Formats: sequence, C-alpha cells, structure tokens
Amino acid sequence: MRATTIHAPYDMRVEDVPEPMVKLPTDAVVRVLRACICGSDLWAYRGEAAREPGQRIGHEFLGVVEETGSEVSTVRRGDLVVAPFMWSDGVCDYCREGLTTSCEHGGFWGSVGYDGGQGEAVRVPFADGTLVQLPKEAASDDHLLSALLTLSDVLGTGHHAALGAGARPGATVAVVGDGAVGLCAVLAAKRLGAERIIALGRHEVRTGIARRFGATDVVAERGDAAVEAVRELTGGQGAHAVVEAVGTEQSMRTAVNITRDGGAIGFVGVPHGSGTGLDLSVMFDRNIALRGGVAPVRAYIPDLLPDVLDGTIDPSPVFDMTVGIEGVPEGYKAMDERTALKVLVTNG
Repeated sequence: MRATTIHAPYDMRVEDVPEPMVKLPTDAVVRVLRACICGSDLWAYRGEAAREPGQRIGHEFLGVVEETGSEVSTVRRGDLVVAPFMWSDGVCDYCREGLTTSCEHGGFWGSVGYDGGQGEAVRVPFADGTLVQLPKEAASDDHLLSALLTLSDVLGTGHHAALGAGARPGATVAVVGDGAVGLCAVLAAKRLGAERIIALGRHEVRTGIARRFGATDVVAERGDAAVEAVRELTGGQGAHAVVEAVGTEQSMRTAVNITRDGGAIGFVGVPHGSGTGLDLSVMFDRNIALRGGVAPVRAYIPDLLPDVLDGTIDPSPVFDMTVGIEGVPEGYKAMDERTALKVLVTNG
C-alpha cells in the first residue's frame, strides 16, 4: 500500500509499505478514507522534532474497519470509525478517569514501528478502547466526513483548551492563535456559551472563519499592541478565559497579559523554544490558573459527535486544501508556507 514517510527535514515521500495486518487479538485494521496534516506535523517537517529516516507520519484519520482481532467486540468489518490521535486501551486507571493520553498502554500514530495516519490503511492497537463508531451513511457525505475527521484531533483539542480556560455562559474568551486548533477553540467556546469571543490573528481568511465560528471581535496586533487592544476591548480587565494555541514564548506571554485577574489559561499549543513566557509571580499575584496539555480527545468524542452529526457545530471550514495520498508532500509545503490552513487527504 501507499503511505507517507519522512526521511529528513523537508523530505516527505509517499512510498510503498507493507499492508498492515492484525498482530494481536485486540487489533483492528482500518482502511483510511480521510486523513489530514496537523500543524504539529510541521515540527518534524522542519526538523525541529526528531524522526528516523523512513518513519511513518500522520495521526488524524477515519475509515472503514477491514479486519479485527478475535478479542475486538465494539467494532466489526465494514464499520465506519474515527480514531483519536493516540491509541488507548480504554480500561487502565487513566482511561477510566478520562485521561486517555496518559494510557498505560497507549501510543502515538507514526511512532517507530507503528503505522501513520497519512496512508491507505492503519493497524489500530486496542481497537475497542480507541476507535469510535460513526453512522455508516456518513461515508457517502463528503462534507460530513470532513467535519467528523476533526474529532480525531483539532476539534477535541480546541474543546480541551476552552474547558481548561473555563469558557462558560457569560464569559469573555480570548483565543491566541489562528491555526486550526485556535479556530476550533473559538467554535468550542461558542458551544460552551461564551458571551464574547476575541480572536487574535492577522490572516484575514482565518479570522473570517473565526467570525463564522462565533468570534465577536478580532485583534490583528501582536505582542504589547495585542495586549493593549484586548485590554481596551474589555474595559482594562482582560478576558475571563484565554486559550493559548501556538506554543511559543511570545504567545504564552500574551496569553498571561490578556487574562483577567482570577481568570484561567487553557494551553494546547505544543511548546517549542527555550522560554515559556510564564512568570509565576505574576500568575500568583493575579490569581491566574493554567490548565491544559495534550488533549484526551478520545474522552471528548462521545460528547462532541452528536453536535457534529446534527450540524449544531460544523468545524469542516478549517480544511482549505484537499489532496490525494500522492499529493501529501505538496500539502506539507503549502502548510509550511502558510498558503494552506489545514490540508485534507482523501483516499477514494
């Protein structure tokens, strides 16, 4: 079968690899219908996250179950399923507590020796704990498939950030970052009842999506100018809930400085760089809470899925470029050059 591999910075290839097979009785094999490229994949693409030459890549996919191991009971051949960006057993203490990303037997797609999502098929460990069944009729609805694919990562991660920040009815929420996760955090904050949502971003196409998702205000400035603008919009106080969806020192510093005293920051931007942007004395003095981290999206899918299916929320506009499997390297280049927000990968 064909699958995406990474060999060196900026060297993505689509190559022939062995077809996945059931190896353990808890495995399933999923034939991928839709996958996508994540902003976090760009750190490997740019050489800022180490990968072995030829390693598989991609962690967001949905598809049809092709084969199951003898112990798999929740899905069967022919089922349409979505996979969160990490597999998990569903039964360990962490999984039972909803922290599936800390699963004692979990792992990340594209790890050495495991399949990546940007390919034609994937062997799924712990299929019962990992895969979530979708309505079969969705397989013939391209628009709905795109929306459902966001459940694998960006929608759940945006939701995690909004929850961590304390988005709630009546609150003012500010979102630092106009990538797909930041935009989904806007959508999540709106879903959670936020009264006012301030999106920080300077790319008009992206801030247009933010407004479509529920943003009431847009701040295009950065750094101190952005802080001043948000403060002016909020009567000098800042936002009750702030999402940090970038991961740089500057973005975290901005998040802290636009948070209202007694407020909270939900951070989901993968940290990169040497500094954190955090001054604990400032956070202590102003009673600012910090929550977030790797989003346990598997725990959120059952809650978010009904709203995607009935159209209450539609996160599909985060995809603005579509390629087939052979076009994945082109998709990476487009996202790296910021000519694409998020690239959808289709397999038939």
